[in-house]
Amino acid sequence: MTKQIKTIGILTGGGDCPGLNAVIRAAVLTASNDYGWIMVGFLDGFEGLMDERYINLTPKSVRGILPQGGTILGSSNKGNPFEWRVKEDGELRTVDRSEKAVETLNGLGIDALIAIGGDGTMAVTKIFMDRYDIKAIGVPKTIDNDLKATEVTFGFATAVVTATEAIDKLHTTAASHHRAMVLEVMGRYVGWIALESGVAGGADVILIPEIPYDIDIVCDKIMRRRSRGSNFSIVVIAEGAREKGGDVTLLNPELKGTIHEKLGGVGIRIAHQIEEKTGMETRATVLGHLQRGGSPCSFDRYLGTRLGKAAVDLVHDEGFGRMICYRGGQITSMPIADAIGGFKAVDPAGESVKTAESLGVSFGR
Repeated sequence: MTKQIKTIGILTGGGDCPGLNAVIRAAVLTASNDYGWIMVGFLDGFEGLMDERYINLTPKSVRGILPQGGTILGSSNKGNPFEWRVKEDGELRTVDRSEKAVETLNGLGIDALIAIGGDGTMAVTKIFMDRYDIKAIGVPKTIDNDLKATEVTFGFATAVVTATEAIDKLHTTAASHHRAMVLEVMGRYVGWIALESGVAGGADVILIPEIPYDIDIVCDKIMRRRSRGSNFSIVVIAEGAREKGGDVTLLNPELKGTIHEKLGGVGIRIAHQIEEKTGMETRATVLGHLQRGGSPCSFDRYLGTRLGKAAVDLVHDEGFGRMICYRGGQITSMPIADAIGGFKAVDPAGESVKTAESLGVSFGR
């Protein structure tokens, strides 16, 4: 069957992140140099399949993209062909446009599809495989590092670097004005970015979804520092963190419990609480999409390159229905069906949390 492979499709779904272009570049170069295959890139994730928007990818077209952030193909986290949202008569409803996506693949003679994305992209890819017998390979991507099938995802390291640099800058202004500074970082429902950047940046308090916090304990930590002469504090909080007995903070609470709910706002909320309870001037910074942007660090370029090559090799080996992953320092793969569903969360009793607590970091518990 591998001799029949002539054309591979590739797309980037979900949120963008540093390192996507490294994957695309490696896949194109491997397909061309090792196998003589043609590569077609679909624009804006699965939307490109539905709308027949694509570009031909050649070694020349990927020249110089390795250090670039984002993705030259564009991305979308709203383009699920099986639940495409349309507005009719002022009301939103979902329609199934998957057959159109399959028509695009067949019309272009795509023999296999490489889908780069997170849990949502992998889930959509699996439905295509099950329903239409599409030959597909998955490549995991998320700055949140929350995919359970892989030890680390590209984009995460760069996001941590960005957050750590922000903490470093907040330290100087916090010390100058004797303030408590709250930094809200991304991570969805896990606290990897907050934990690693908080430890690397010397934060005093780190609040993560895996450990619901007690605001009184947080404020007590800040006041104890103040009593010892430290007139400022740095609090790093993950966007999905929640108070004991409380719930996550949403930018669109009307969509709570749906796939469209958007986390955010917890940093500003806790900053108000800290100022009210301690009397200490407190400021909040929401790092937001700065964590997704910028040039990827060397680790993310290297990891992305390895994953891109491995994805094309897996096509050659007919390993369809599998997702490339990084485990034990090696690139391997596992069934997409086993890779999706559930998050890889921080262990509240694990070594990383214990290390932070030994340094005096409070998790509000």
